Amino acid sequence: MFGPKTLRRYIATRFMLTIFGTFLLCSVLIFMIDFVELLRQSGKYGSVPASLLVWMTLLRLPAYTEILMAFAVQVGTVAALLMLSRKSELAVMRAAGLSVWQFLRPGMMVGLCLGVFAVLVFNPVAAKSRAEAERLYAKAFGQEANFLRNHNVGNWLRQDGPDGASVLTAGAVTNKGLSATTVVIYQFDAQSHFVERIDGANAQLHDGYWQLQDAWVTRFGRPPERFERYIVSTYLTPERVQEALGTAISVSMFDLPGLIDAAERAGLTATPYRIQYQLLLSRPLLLVVMVLLGATVSLRSFRSGKIQTMVVSGMLGGFGFFLISEVSRQIGVAGIVSPWVAVWTPVILGCCLSLAVLLHQEDG
Repeated sequence: MFGPKTLRRYIATRFMLTIFGTFLLCSVLIFMIDFVELLRQSGKYGSVPASLLVWMTLLRLPAYTEILMAFAVQVGTVAALLMLSRKSELAVMRAAGLSVWQFLRPGMMVGLCLGVFAVLVFNPVAAKSRAEAERLYAKAFGQEANFLRNHNVGNWLRQDGPDGASVLTAGAVTNKGLSATTVVIYQFDAQSHFVERIDGANAQLHDGYWQLQDAWVTRFGRPPERFERYIVSTYLTPERVQEALGTAISVSMFDLPGLIDAAERAGLTATPYRIQYQLLLSRPLLLVVMVLLGATVSLRSFRSGKIQTMVVSGMLGGFGFFLISEVSRQIGVAGIVSPWVAVWTPVILGCCLSLAVLLHQEDG
C-alpha cells in the first residue's frame, strides 16, 4: 500500500535535501544582510571586533529564520518534485501503480517532522539565542547607541514609584520581564516635574526598583554623569513589563503557557501570547499544507510545458496564503475572533483547498 521502503526513503531524502538547501540559502542571505547592518552600527557607535559581530549575527539568525521554514518547505517541495519529474522518475512511479498520495506521503512526513522539530527544539533555541544577542548588543555598543538612537518609535511604559512617576522604553525585554536592554527612562518627581533622563545598557527588575548597569544620567544644567549602578523606584511587576514592552515572538514555546496565565491573573491582555502559542501549535500542520500546496503546481510532466507558469502560480498562491494568514492573525490580535479561530482557519482552509486541487488533478 505504501510502496517499497527504499523508495519512500529515497523520496524523503530528496525532499529533505531541497528543503534544507532552500533554508540554508535564505539563512545565508539573512546573515549577510544582518551582518552588514551590524557593521554599519559598529561604524556609527564605535569599533566592535569583527568576531563579536559575527557571533551576534549568528545568535540573531535563528529568530529571523524561524518564520522562513514554511517558505522553505514550499519551495523545497516544488524543487524536489520538479527534479523527480525532470528525470521521469515520477512517470516511472505512476507506471508502477503508485498514486500521488503514495509518493507525496514521504514529503508530508518530512514536513510534519520538521514542524515538530521547529516547535520543540528550534523555537526555544531561537528565543534563548535572541536574548543573548540582545545582551551582547547592549554591552558592545553601550551608551553611545542609547544616546544616538532614535527612540521616537517603539513602546513606552509609564510607571510609578516612591520617588515619583517615570516613563520607560527598552530595546528588548527578556527573562520573563525581569531583564531589559538598551533602556531609557525619563524620571519625574512627586509634583510631576522633569528631573533627569537615564540611559542604561541593561536593567534588572527587583522587588520595588530597577537596577540599571552602566547608566548615564542627564540633568538640566549639568553634564552627563556615568554610574556603574543606578536605582529607579517602581511599582511594576515583571508581567506588566513583559506585556507592555516585550514581544510574543521572543518567548519560548515552553514559557508561553506560564506567561499567559500570569498575564490573565494580573488582569492584562494575553491575546498576543495566545496567538503566538496557537501559531506554534499549528506549525506542524502548516508545513504539511506547504507540501500539499507545492505539489499542486509541480506534478505536471515537463513534456506538457507551461512549467514556469505553474511554478509562478504556486509562488503567488503561497504569498497569498501567507497574506491571508497575517490578516487573520491581526484580526485575532484585535480581539474580533478567538486566537484559535484566527490561527487555525487559514491552515485548515489551505489544507482543504490543496487537497481539492490535487484530487481534481489526479482523479478528475
